[in-house]
Amino acid sequence: MGLRTPLFDTHVAAGARMVDFGGWDMPLHYGSQLEEHHAVRRDAGMFDVSHMCVVDLQGADTRPFLRRLLANDVAKLTAAGKALYSCMLNESGGVIDDLIVYYLSPTDYRMVVNAGTRDKDIAWLRRQAAAVSQGPDSALTHPPGIPWDVSITPRTDLAMIAVQGPSAREKASKLLAGEQASAALALKPFSAGQFGDFFVARTGYTGEDGFEIVVPAARAAEIWRRLAASGVAPCGLGARDTLRLEAGMNLYGNDMDENVSPLVSGLSWTVAFEPADRDFIGRSALQKQTDAGLRQKLVGLLLEDRGVLRSHQPVVLPDGSRGEITSGTFSPTLQRSIALARVPAAASGQLKVEIRNQLLSAQVVKYPFVRNGKSCLPQ
Repeated sequence: MGLRTPLFDTHVAAGARMVDFGGWDMPLHYGSQLEEHHAVRRDAGMFDVSHMCVVDLQGADTRPFLRRLLANDVAKLTAAGKALYSCMLNESGGVIDDLIVYYLSPTDYRMVVNAGTRDKDIAWLRRQAAAVSQGPDSALTHPPGIPWDVSITPRTDLAMIAVQGPSAREKASKLLAGEQASAALALKPFSAGQFGDFFVARTGYTGEDGFEIVVPAARAAEIWRRLAASGVAPCGLGARDTLRLEAGMNLYGNDMDENVSPLVSGLSWTVAFEPADRDFIGRSALQKQTDAGLRQKLVGLLLEDRGVLRSHQPVVLPDGSRGEITSGTFSPTLQRSIALARVPAAASGQLKVEIRNQLLSAQVVKYPFVRNGKSCLPQ
């Protein structure tokens, strides 16, 4: 038996097919993964993402601590509720996790980390918080020789429900009353607000608009039922994966991990090298990679022959050099097989994918493949 979210009994009662996901018992689908996918693209669907971990960080050193910890720079965050996507790196520049951090005040931040990495993430956070600086750092303003003044609190008392789709915000706003509903609907993308018991963020992992709603665990089942009554379709991990891949979003453990840097995972945009005196963990390793010239990159692939692209399938370039698919699926929206692949940096145009000992033709394309329910493929 795996770990269970506060919504486990709700999923079982609804007839969900439950599977192990990173040690958690989670719903794969409720009958039709395809219908759940289309519900999100065309209307509204909801996902139990309570297996992910909300972590609150507080204390006088929280801001400089996060500037040291993350490859992106939380100094960009100045408005309460504003969110930032970042990778948390090890010293060699590998990705410990990709995460979202919310600015609540100069001494108060909220972080949401992945389910499969939550234990190692929290251990890493606490180890870094206990470490003493080795000398003065003008960018971080942290005195040498003392631990960071920051507390790290995993919020195991909370659950999280993602409501996604073109009608998601309107339907989810019915959970709130009057001015709170209006304020939630007025949130800008990648921003959040606290509305009574609800922490509502206009973020998501599907390529559609919507909310990720953090609620007390004891209220999760009630909130799920109310959303369902408003016409929001329960959706499982299967649809979540096809949706995120259509949107060109990385999956930790597939498209990046502790042995792969964000620079070869399509995440260079999340690395803030400026200001030059911000010495974040992994910076020197990334700088060396940049100076030496990147030998790989992440690209989108569109299969031109019949077949389905899957993780770990070999990719063969015309010159005989090779790469590998990191994430692949059959796209319900496009009715085509799509993938993300890590390939030699010079790759472009047509190449081959080895599927069942056959070399099938694929085209390198820009991702995302789908945005706001519409194809992004060249006509």
